Amino acid sequence: MSDPSATPRLRHRLQQYWPTLRRRGLFLVGGVVVGLLAVAMALLADQAQALFSNVHGRWRYAPILLTPAGFALAAWLTRRFFDGAQGSGIPQVIAARELETTETRRKLVSVKLGLAKIGLLLLGLATGASSGREGPTVQVGAATMFFLGRIEPHRQPGLLLAGSAAGIAAAFNAPLAGIIFGIEEMSRSFEQRSSILVLVTVIAAGLTSQAILGDYTYFGTFSGTLSFGWQWLAVLVAIVVCGLLGGLFSRILILFAGGLPTLPGRLIGRHPVIFAACCGLLVALCGLAAGGSIFGTGYAQTRGILAGNGVPWAFGPLKLVATALSSISGIPGGIFSPSLAVGAGIAQDLSSLLPNIPVGMLAILCMAAYLSGVVQAPLTSAVIVSEMTADHALIFPIMVASLGAAAVSRLVCPDGVYHALAERLLAKHQPTPELPTSPVPEGPIP
Repeated sequence: MSDPSATPRLRHRLQQYWPTLRRRGLFLVGGVVVGLLAVAMALLADQAQALFSNVHGRWRYAPILLTPAGFALAAWLTRRFFDGAQGSGIPQVIAARELETTETRRKLVSVKLGLAKIGLLLLGLATGASSGREGPTVQVGAATMFFLGRIEPHRQPGLLLAGSAAGIAAAFNAPLAGIIFGIEEMSRSFEQRSSILVLVTVIAAGLTSQAILGDYTYFGTFSGTLSFGWQWLAVLVAIVVCGLLGGLFSRILILFAGGLPTLPGRLIGRHPVIFAACCGLLVALCGLAAGGSIFGTGYAQTRGILAGNGVPWAFGPLKLVATALSSISGIPGGIFSPSLAVGAGIAQDLSSLLPNIPVGMLAILCMAAYLSGVVQAPLTSAVIVSEMTADHALIFPIMVASLGAAAVSRLVCPDGVYHALAERLLAKHQPTPELPTSPVPEGPIP
């Protein structure tokens, strides 16, 4: 005979473990959804860039008209309907984790902003912006987990962290980089109780991406070693040059985000759409000067440099300028992929100074160093480049280059670009506490 008390015991056991199962299932489902969205963004971004390349191929001077118009439209739509979708999206997620209420977080990581981010990113890429999709994937991943977090609102900070890490992991097919990014850049700390749930989300997103796109290395597989001795001069060159340029890039972004304290700054504040169009025109001119190589994410050019195929000598410097213009214009778009492309372009220009160092090897060092100089997150930069090239033999030179470049970058820009921009968002969205009023005493003011 069956035990009549078995059913109540089973019901009690389910009630006891249901919160834990629901919480873990929430992170697992969220990881799968983020992975699907990351794959969709990758495929759509490729189509948007192909569309622009097709138009540019038919008429060389098309960017002169198309790019300013696209920038102006993206800036107007963002400011008019989707405030909070500007830029890469990573500062928004960092700020959202610090905000206290669901309402204030919704202004930075809502589903509406996530969908707008995808559409406006594609608009920018289809009109020639020098932007990446990895930063936007972070905001989209965080928005996805924020939406699912309505089930457990008190866990929203952890969900936002998991969504961000999953976004990087799926976008680059680099799960370890996603975890390091979550620790180093998004939270600057890591709670032990959150580690397993973040790991589950990253694994789910990464496996979803691999199931659709296959197990691939983002920039292909490369191998090479630096002999101890004079060859390590390449690491020192990468540290100094890429660290300084990365810090300069970040300084420009932070300066424009805060508003220039001069007449040009006031004009930009009054006419942001016109300013975006001007940025688009300058990006178009950079593209024409570089033979069309600086438009888009820079993925194809970076892969070509790593494989030993040359690009115009001006690619690196003009890609840096075009990415800075695309970022300060206010249109949605990331800086991860373009920064890697800038690093590879700089390496090609420096290769004449180091003729006995393979260009591909120097490019890997400069990619890690420049990205670290921009975001001042050396561990994330080193792991991302190492995973994307599968060159584990260079891991120690890559780590040294990343750490050194971050230190050099701080000489030019004391604060990391993402956290500096996040501080401005917090000042904008965090409610100001009301100061208690007290009667003013009579008498002379000392």
